[in-house]
Amino acid sequence: MPYVLGIDIGSTNTAAAVVRRHGMTWTRPEAVALSAGAPVVPSTLRLGEDGALHVGEPSTDDGSRVTRDFVHRIGDDVPVLLGGEPCAPQTLTAELAAWVVERVHALEGEPAEAIVLSHPARWRPYRREVLHRALSDLGLRHVTLLPRTVTVAESHAARGFAGSTAVVYALGGNSFEAALVRRTARGTYETFGTPQGLDSVGGADFDEALAEHTRTVLAKELATAARRGTQAALRGLRAECDRVKRVLTVDLGADVVLPLPNGPARIPVSRAQFEAMIRPTVQATVDLLLRAVRSADLDPAQLDAVLLAGGSTRVPLVTELIGAALPIPVEVEPDSQLTAATGAAMAACQVVSPRPRPPAPARVPAPVSGAGRATIPATRRPPHATTVPGDPPPRPPVRVLPLELPKPPRLALARGRGREG
Repeated sequence: MPYVLGIDIGSTNTAAAVVRRHGMTWTRPEAVALSAGAPVVPSTLRLGEDGALHVGEPSTDDGSRVTRDFVHRIGDDVPVLLGGEPCAPQTLTAELAAWVVERVHALEGEPAEAIVLSHPARWRPYRREVLHRALSDLGLRHVTLLPRTVTVAESHAARGFAGSTAVVYALGGNSFEAALVRRTARGTYETFGTPQGLDSVGGADFDEALAEHTRTVLAKELATAARRGTQAALRGLRAECDRVKRVLTVDLGADVVLPLPNGPARIPVSRAQFEAMIRPTVQATVDLLLRAVRSADLDPAQLDAVLLAGGSTRVPLVTELIGAALPIPVEVEPDSQLTAATGAAMAACQVVSPRPRPPAPARVPAPVSGAGRATIPATRRPPHATTVPGDPPPRPPVRVLPLELPKPPRLALARGRGREG
């Protein structure tokens, strides 16, 4: 069945979603299983001994052959060193996008009719251009790039958000951004005002806060325990803290369990304790959210909602502080780490069949993925536009031809382009 593809490459994880075309209608967006049993894959590239690039977290982390969070380095003249080789960040990002396209192609049995890739809302034309060039070098010549805040709005609209003006709050594993979006006369979304963001704030800070608390509580035990066993336990501490963080989004308490040589240590943590640890960080993001609203000289009452995205927005304190700062509805989807990807897939529908959007649908929740495929109108409307000066004119509708992507090893493609663009 013909389909379009949306991709969101975040600082921590990468997600993808497809929307299938059935006659004159489109199915609901469905997340793609990028890794065994999970709809997301870590945004991590590892250089194998054979020179091939592999996606996902390695079993043993050799720092010199593993790279993460390269998407925020796009446009930087300083290359990323991977296995001692200089690699352009945009090329690494394109490699990850190409891997997603290849995987989805294999699962669907045919290429996507259109591909939309999200990017940070604060990007200027230069960053988009160097990424476009890197994607083209790998055979992805017709990828539409859209601000993540726009794709988030698309996802919420597909699930029933009927408002015309909103502010997007996207909190991921290691990044935060906020921007205003509004529906245009053509039914598309655009960003306006001044997007705000931080590239080093997110759920990883929450994990570290729990880890630091654990190390403090167990300081005496860690000092007297056998060195080898202690180091092994500490290597798994961050993953354990991530687990506890997720538990605390639904429960009022959880135990951090650390396997020490003398037996497992359990450190009880209540949700109130955890929220006290992370409150300054969350408050800083809410302050930036308010700054994004003020950048357009808007009163909060003029907004229809705050649209949430990113796995870290599951933390109850996030919605609590946002609700205290902005007296408007706060909208969150069941799996917020997939919001940007599903919205990108919805936006890709418009590349294939643009036409004016019909009236906004009734606010009836519908599953993003799962059993059954409810259909929605195959809306026809032109590609999205942003208000950033210097953007290229909207791309005409395109149909993506079958892709002949390079096969591993492909590290040579990343060499010698560290200063490209």
